[in-house]
Amino acid sequence: MDSDKKIIRCTWCGTDPLYVKYHDEEWGKPVYDDQTLFEFLILESAQAGLSWITVLRKRENYRKAFANFNAQKVAEFSEVDLERLMKDEGIIRNRLKISSTIKNAKLFLEIQKEYGSFSNYIWGFLPDKKPIINFWPDHKSMPAQTELSNRISSDMKNRGFKFFGSTICYAHMQATGMINDHIEGCIAR
Repeated sequence: MDSDKKIIRCTWCGTDPLYVKYHDEEWGKPVYDDQTLFEFLILESAQAGLSWITVLRKRENYRKAFANFNAQKVAEFSEVDLERLMKDEGIIRNRLKISSTIKNAKLFLEIQKEYGSFSNYIWGFLPDKKPIINFWPDHKSMPAQTELSNRISSDMKNRGFKFFGSTICYAHMQATGMINDHIEGCIAR
């Protein structure tokens, strides 16, 4: 009977309903929309040194705090906005991360101008702009970074981006479906 089959998911999402929903509906699904790519750029950068579930639980607060992830509006944030955000208990109140988000928004807009969209830029690192599909037997087999995430991260660092090292870049690639790292047999694969 089909109902007797065990549902297989990537083990990293555990059983937390928010994490499971994120895993099943978003993680590893290709994203080409600039606003969503900017959202993950903010969230992944905020995650540096923390667990993803910490950021995921604050996602709606980030949406409110950072103008619904509108890069143009975030790029216009001032010192007053920075101080307001430092008092916002709904987000991670790290001055360097917050100020880098504002700076990264400006750089994001520069890339949009140069490439027509951030999507064109970031997906341009992939062969034929198509996702890389990996075949991992388990979560432990996945790398934290690759030569490709090193290359993208390096290019972005050269452009001035902060909090976007190779490991954060790889997590961004996983989140936005540039890389499909769902384990073999996972229902979201």
